[in-house]
Amino acid sequence: MKKILQIKLKIAAKLILRKYKPVVVGITGSIGKSSTKDAIYHVLKKKFKVRTSFKNYNNEIGLPLTIIGLESPEKNIFGWFKVFAKTLNLLLIKDINYPEVLVLEMGVDRPGDMEYLTSIVKVDIAIVTSVSYSHLEYFGNLQNIKKEKQVLVEKLDGQGLAVLNYDSEPVKEMAEVSKARILSYGLKEGSDLRAQDIVYNFTRGLYELSGINFKLNNKGSIVPVFMDNIMSEPALYSALAAAAVGLYFQMNLVEIASALSDFSLPAGRMNLLPGIKHSFIIDDTYNSSPEAAVSAVKLLGSIGIDKAAHKYAVMGDMLEIGFYTEEGHLLVGKKISEAKIDYLIAVGERARDFIRGAKDDGLHDEHIFYFDKPEEAGRFLQNRIKEGDVILVKGSQGARMEKIVKELMAEPEKAEELLVRQDKKWIY
Repeated sequence: MKKILQIKLKIAAKLILRKYKPVVVGITGSIGKSSTKDAIYHVLKKKFKVRTSFKNYNNEIGLPLTIIGLESPEKNIFGWFKVFAKTLNLLLIKDINYPEVLVLEMGVDRPGDMEYLTSIVKVDIAIVTSVSYSHLEYFGNLQNIKKEKQVLVEKLDGQGLAVLNYDSEPVKEMAEVSKARILSYGLKEGSDLRAQDIVYNFTRGLYELSGINFKLNNKGSIVPVFMDNIMSEPALYSALAAAAVGLYFQMNLVEIASALSDFSLPAGRMNLLPGIKHSFIIDDTYNSSPEAAVSAVKLLGSIGIDKAAHKYAVMGDMLEIGFYTEEGHLLVGKKISEAKIDYLIAVGERARDFIRGAKDDGLHDEHIFYFDKPEEAGRFLQNRIKEGDVILVKGSQGARMEKIVKELMAEPEKAEELLVRQDKKWIY
């Protein structure tokens, strides 16, 4: 039945795209797809009719549903009748409000996924954010992950645009196979769009949190960008990719900078939340990989806090990274020690390697705690943290680290609004 549904959704999506001919932005990458998707939507929404992928609708079912414009009815048969009734309505009657631009997240879990997704939709702008060890267990090695994501770039024709993160070497190499125009972005020299002179305004303390400002350099043309709600380096990459798409739609740099000024990351992506006892939580619980975890740990280490306060790295298992599992966890543990984080709280079986890595680099036993389940870690921290402490909480989706955030946040009644995985399908 799922296969039949998948084929019907594919046909429906292709017919709708053929009729309405929206500009399609396709986004793939091991890290940062959702944040990039949301940043692009934020930049374009004031000037165009835009729709972006619902939630994490980035697969063979979710992609067509976004094109149709409805969320998944799950197992509700009447809900699926509604989906196909709307499809028929869109095809028979011209909807003047149908989006001019579709911003679609395109995820790959296994070989062949991107080939299938690009058989549904012809992309006009292909964005590749990164290639790293996410989903490594299904691909065997990094080169196979690169080949899979590269399909999105290879499918572009000469009229398209490939937006590539040149700070990721495997992504940079994709320029060699593209028939389309290339627009590169990054923090290092050599990219068309670059963030430079970056200032993190929270280094003197969280009480003075005011985000990040930087200079957006487009081949020598420079404008300042102030992002008051952002506090992480990965968000800069999302902003740069969004700027590239804005340029494609003939927005100028001043318009783009203005649009980015009030951009906020989605739930669970390096968001600062007030914690109990006047503590601070950095909620990065959406997902995790070694690269993303190292970035989050470095940011935690850079934050200025009161002398009496402490920093906690609360780290859950990093999943789906195959043979890199042990090495990746050891690396993150080492970085926690190097960043002078006061305490490591490790959660989950694989997280024991965080401990090994941290201890090998010199973090003492009395500063390390281990728990099997996130609920146990949450209760432990409730009794331990005090005013001014900063708690980074991070882990893969399956680690369910948002449960810890809910235990520690000052306003748990806002969990549904502020945290990931709070809808009914996630059973606690």
